[in-house]
Amino acid sequence: MLEPLSLAAGLAWGSGLRLYLTVLLAGVLDRAGIVHLPDTLSVLASPWVIGAAAILTVTEFLADKIPAFDSLWDAVHTFIRIPAGAVLAVGALGHADPALMTIAALAGGTLAGTAHLAKAGTRALINLSPEPVSNVVTSTAEDGLVVVGLLLALFVPVLFLLLLVGFLVLASWALPRLWRGVQGGFRGMATHMVTRFGSLRGRHD
Repeated sequence: MLEPLSLAAGLAWGSGLRLYLTVLLAGVLDRAGIVHLPDTLSVLASPWVIGAAAILTVTEFLADKIPAFDSLWDAVHTFIRIPAGAVLAVGALGHADPALMTIAALAGGTLAGTAHLAKAGTRALINLSPEPVSNVVTSTAEDGLVVVGLLLALFVPVLFLLLLVGFLVLASWALPRLWRGVQGGFRGMATHMVTRFGSLRGRHD
């Protein structure tokens, strides 16, 4: 069960960060015969799925480099990445016991949600900075992280699962702090805007 477990976890985790890149990479590797996905995920190797995933990957790559718009993109994909992570995790187990598949769906959705929230929270906090460089650097690092992470899940499952445990520990510590940081940042922006508006209105009067 080690390899299917690593595949399920890798696909769910990757979906939370870069869904389309994850689907594209898994489909291309299976299509090329480098890896062999379970029959339940054979659709990922379809030329139509690979083509659609490639287009969406490029779209997400560009959208994710635009400050503020990437947060809107993340907000919309909250309703896409998490269910997709659950579906891919179930598919990675093949024709398993229904109880096990149910657990896989719950765990996959939770893992995708954790990765998604960590990504969205980090990017929202970065977007509070006026300069765009950190956004582009972070986005590019996320692209590379997904590629490396999925390759580890496919070819070095033990190492990937150990690193995944570390990620979950770090995420459990960071998420509350990210949330408080984003809240404080937006409150500061709102206060600044109200103060500036009052100042302009006073000059006008």
